[in-house]
Amino acid sequence: MKELEQDRVILRELAQRVAEIAVLPVQEEKKRLWRANNGLKGERPMVTIDQVCWNEMNIDDKLTLVCKDPQCRQYEDKFRKILYQWEYFPVDMVVEPFIRVPMAIEPFNQDPLAVQNRIFGLAIKEQTLATDTANDIVSHDYENQFTTIEDVQKIKMPVVIHDQAETKRRMESAHWLFDGIMPLREEGWSDPYLSVWDPIAMWMSVEGILYGLIDDPDMMHVLVKRVVDGYMAMLDQLQEQRLLYHSQNLVHCTGAYTDELPAPGFDPEKPRTQDIWMYAMAQVFATVSPAMFEEYEIDYLMPLFERFGMVYYGCCDPLEGKMDSVKRIPHLRKISVSPWAKRESCAEQIGGAYVLSNKPNPAFLADTVFHEDVVREDLENTREICRRYGCPLEFIFKDISTVKNDPLRLKAVGKIAMQVACA
Repeated sequence: MKELEQDRVILRELAQRVAEIAVLPVQEEKKRLWRANNGLKGERPMVTIDQVCWNEMNIDDKLTLVCKDPQCRQYEDKFRKILYQWEYFPVDMVVEPFIRVPMAIEPFNQDPLAVQNRIFGLAIKEQTLATDTANDIVSHDYENQFTTIEDVQKIKMPVVIHDQAETKRRMESAHWLFDGIMPLREEGWSDPYLSVWDPIAMWMSVEGILYGLIDDPDMMHVLVKRVVDGYMAMLDQLQEQRLLYHSQNLVHCTGAYTDELPAPGFDPEKPRTQDIWMYAMAQVFATVSPAMFEEYEIDYLMPLFERFGMVYYGCCDPLEGKMDSVKRIPHLRKISVSPWAKRESCAEQIGGAYVLSNKPNPAFLADTVFHEDVVREDLENTREICRRYGCPLEFIFKDISTVKNDPLRLKAVGKIAMQVACA
């Protein structure tokens, strides 16, 4: 009990520092700018830095955890990362004036990639290789578990279970820890990551998918339909059990603030999928034809797209040759333009109809020597292209697996990005 009391003192001090930042006027100004950009009337490009190699960031032990209790360590980790980011690379992040307490919802009590496999009751079989054991970014060699159409039955339909007693316990614990500092909010399912082909890639391997599309299209059609049906069943259960979280601040590493959600008829006690964003991508389809992309991705995912209020589409996959299909997506608002996409072609096709979500190349930060001029030139080129075609623009630095143990590179890149965005 003495250790828990010590943990409480540590957490309250960190929470107080976060609370002081959260009430700064700049937080509301950032929300206003995100709403304008997401409403296709942006005043300037928006900037976020996410998916950071935190194992390389620990300046002066600012990220070192000292709490003993596992739950307290989770809060401590979250607070320390907020404070660290606010100090070194805040860009357009928003610090909210409340603390989220995650509801105990099975199977969502793990990281997103692990969740995809628990949802469908199918474990991945793989070998991994790490260049840095402290980094959670590793190489994967997946075993193909789908060789016949009968194998599709390995995929189970999701079952969503809310442990109400555990949620109550978490809230009571959070009140004991944080009352008097910031209000609490129960956080339901808030990460609408609904990629179909990412989990299939972990069950089949990328090579297995591509050969399957050629050699056994009947199996692949049955496979993708089963995953989509599973997602639909999962969403029905989340909505029926009132487990959706409607106050999103991020969607796929970008600001989710908008004046257009929640949708008309919204009831905060019964949030619906149409009240929130979702995001999806088919990264393994980078090399397939536009016709195959439409047949196996867009056509099958239409029921998912249709039920959400807004959609962010794409990730690392270059989409310039598939933009006609992408623009068929209902409620589409943001389109990813990856480092491997042809930016001018994307911008010309996107125009002012969607937000161009630009992903600067994370390799800029991973080079032996960090060239600030290269980063600036790349961002300026993207900004000018988007101005030419009238595209609302956001710079999203993500997938940052290394900064060569030079954490101040992120501070530098954040400063450059904000200078370019505000020019």
